[in-house]
Amino acid sequence: MSRPVARPGQHGISAQRLQRIDQVLSADIAAGQLPGAVVLVARRGCIVHATALGVQDPATVSPMEIGSIFRIFSMTKPFTSVAVLMLMEEGRLQLSDPVSEFVPQFRAPMVSVAQPGPNGTLDHRMAPAARAITLHDLLTHGSGLTYGERSANAPVRVAHARLGIAVNPRELSPAEFVDRLAQAPLAHQPASTWDYGLSTDLLGAIVETVAGESLGRFLAARLFEPPGMTDTGFHVGPAQTARIAQPFAIDPVSGETLRIPGQVFDAAVKPRMESGGAGALSTAADYYRFAQMLLRGGELDGERVLSRSSVNLMTSDHLGTRIATPVTPGDAAMQSPGYGFGLGVAVRLADGFALVPGSAGDFFWSGTAGTSFFVDPKLQLITIFMAQAPGPSRLRYRRLMRQLVYRSIAD
Repeated sequence: MSRPVARPGQHGISAQRLQRIDQVLSADIAAGQLPGAVVLVARRGCIVHATALGVQDPATVSPMEIGSIFRIFSMTKPFTSVAVLMLMEEGRLQLSDPVSEFVPQFRAPMVSVAQPGPNGTLDHRMAPAARAITLHDLLTHGSGLTYGERSANAPVRVAHARLGIAVNPRELSPAEFVDRLAQAPLAHQPASTWDYGLSTDLLGAIVETVAGESLGRFLAARLFEPPGMTDTGFHVGPAQTARIAQPFAIDPVSGETLRIPGQVFDAAVKPRMESGGAGALSTAADYYRFAQMLLRGGELDGERVLSRSSVNLMTSDHLGTRIATPVTPGDAAMQSPGYGFGLGVAVRLADGFALVPGSAGDFFWSGTAGTSFFVDPKLQLITIFMAQAPGPSRLRYRRLMRQLVYRSIAD
């Protein structure tokens, strides 16, 4: 661990109440609901709770460790957002730039437009995009690009299946991914609707074009190495394989098979495409360093990664009333209203109007394999939750961590 654990009482945290985290998770582990987990809580720049519970791999029954490595899936997205903002700060791109400046295949995207059909059904017709997709649209998931296999828009779903566009496109090269994605219709007109999906993967490909190097190399040199995130990347080396956390073979709640490609990728295999939306692996300690950098306005240990203004831009709501949210970011990630969306993270709009504790301005995101994090700038609070539990219970743990952490605040 990069920093020692401080006494909670020194930072306005009740040590006794923090123990409830271990008690609740240990009970779930004993009941076979969760293989294991790592939880890290920090306040005012100091780690006040760090625990590893259960097993790292149910097949080998190896114990979970603080340094266990997790597939973080969509917790990769904030990394890619930071990469784009770095390039923006250098004047190499602007958020208003059309995507087609970097990937010409998106010069004339088509949109699958829903319209009423007979007997209350929906039909779809193809229409040209009303305007160009911008980098800002990608950062805010207002681009019309979605996860096709999960889309309610039938032509989009069919096109993604036909073209072999996966949620985590590790098997394609960046060029193949861009070519295939450009052939599928958009699910919405650009800047009209928040629809979570493959926008950030396209951003990762654009970072590679602008930077002239792979996304992994760019992030390693510019984001991971400066704050000491030594176990974060898009695959693991031989020395790290024994630390990879694994899920149950079968989800205990849904009965769904979990250890299949797409659900849990092989972390030891170098991907053809380093997915900017879902491809990274990390540890709780590494992701804490990243979250602490954001909480400190882009600086950590004297190393400035981003300007404070860029971090403010990233962690402020960009949806407002301008973009429709049939499913809000909070509903999508943890079944709670009250959240807008910034540039890669959900942002709380007010102290109330949510089903979980928090403060206006707190921001968070999560990964489909069971990881999540949140940062509360008002309370100087960071929580990292790492588990490999891709089933439906992951939504419960996202809410549960907030309940248990916020109850521990004693000042």
